Amino acid sequence: MKFLVKATYATLVGAGVVYAFIALQGPNGIPGLLEKRRQVKELELVNQRLHREIEEKQDRIKRLEQNPSDQEFEIRQRLKLAKPDEKIYIIDGKK
Repeated sequence: MKFLVKATYATLVGAGVVYAFIALQGPNGIPGLLEKRRQVKELELVNQRLHREIEEKQDRIKRLEQNPSDQEFEIRQRLKLAKPDEKIYIIDGKK
């Protein structure tokens, strides 16, 4: 009788170990966890890059708001405007 109880417990523990091993190897187990961590790191890097870009654009906007000559240069460059005695040369990079 004791042998049967011990054998049952051993079988249950063995089945539990096998189940845990299979569960940890599946897509939601350790490989899934590692993939999710990799994705989080990748998204954190993208997020940092986007924050830097936002800060650079905010700095540029502040410079344009505070410096009328920078504003004028930007407007003239985008609209391809020239002062009366200036010449503008547009070079086409196509070959």
